[in-house]
Amino acid sequence: MQKPILVFKIGTSSITNENGSLDEVVVKDIAKQLATLHKKYRIVMVSSGAVGSGKKFIKNYSGKLEERKAAAAIGNPLLIHKYTIAFGKYKIPIAQSLCERGHFSNRAKFLQLRATYEELWKNNIIPIANENDVVSSRELKFSDNDELATLLALGLGADTMLMVTSVKGVLDKEGNVVPKIEKFDKHILSLANRTTSTVGLGGMVSKLTFARLATNLGIRVIIFSLQEKNALSKALQEKIGTTCYAKKVSKNARQKWLASGSLVIGNVYVDDGAHKALLNRKSLLAVGVKEVNANFEAGEAFEIADETGNTFAIARAKISSSFLLKNLKQQNLVLAHADDIVLL
Repeated sequence: MQKPILVFKIGTSSITNENGSLDEVVVKDIAKQLATLHKKYRIVMVSSGAVGSGKKFIKNYSGKLEERKAAAAIGNPLLIHKYTIAFGKYKIPIAQSLCERGHFSNRAKFLQLRATYEELWKNNIIPIANENDVVSSRELKFSDNDELATLLALGLGADTMLMVTSVKGVLDKEGNVVPKIEKFDKHILSLANRTTSTVGLGGMVSKLTFARLATNLGIRVIIFSLQEKNALSKALQEKIGTTCYAKKVSKNARQKWLASGSLVIGNVYVDDGAHKALLNRKSLLAVGVKEVNANFEAGEAFEIADETGNTFAIARAKISSSFLLKNLKQQNLVLAHADDIVLL
């Protein structure tokens, strides 16, 4: 039986010092802990820190897009070099995996990425993923590495995703850790700290957003810090941090990929009748569409929202938005087949 897949994500603020340089003590500790877990899991590590490591080489760094790209170009090899040395102590080779949105929006590219990871795991190698900042365009960037980690976890079929943050977990209004999240309601989402670090892109809002998506599609997510000794093992045992419990799902791999990795182009609002029909696993017909807010072509993915604006599904279009708008009153015109709709 194959070992389960574990995605481990660590952010910039957790892996760099206050001056932005890589914290080698943290890197060594991560390598030590993952080396132990490597015996039980197929591991993918998503590591920030490239921009934080490289920005000190950019004169008068202010965080502009071009400066971030340049800092990443400098910082990525520095980051991988440090990880190579740290994991080398345990005779575990590591591989760099620079990802772009196209690896997830295109099914063929994603299957190639997955096959590459399978080959790395067969050879006892841990892939370390990061966004390919140097070439990623503004429009097609990941929102942050929380999103990249989630897309990898969903696409690869991970059992658990560990998300390291600078605080001990999701905190309540009194500053105490919320140990368990079984449902993402307004109360839980209101607990998110809406600040980000000076070098990172995400924050607790980002983590809860992607934890919600991952758990909806059957993946356990644990949000914690590295402040305690053997934090990774303790997090997996749910002794520290916040555990977001996975929902029981029966979605196949293609549906999971559609819901998580597809590059969403537009947003379609539907009436109450269509909303109820979709919840009962019916196809989306043109007559149920109330509004289209962006153009899309046949085969592209779009979000489906109810009349209040709540997004509840992702679908792949059978027809273009232009054809749809010209034929909204046509009976039995299918915008998206039930097999190409995933409820969130």
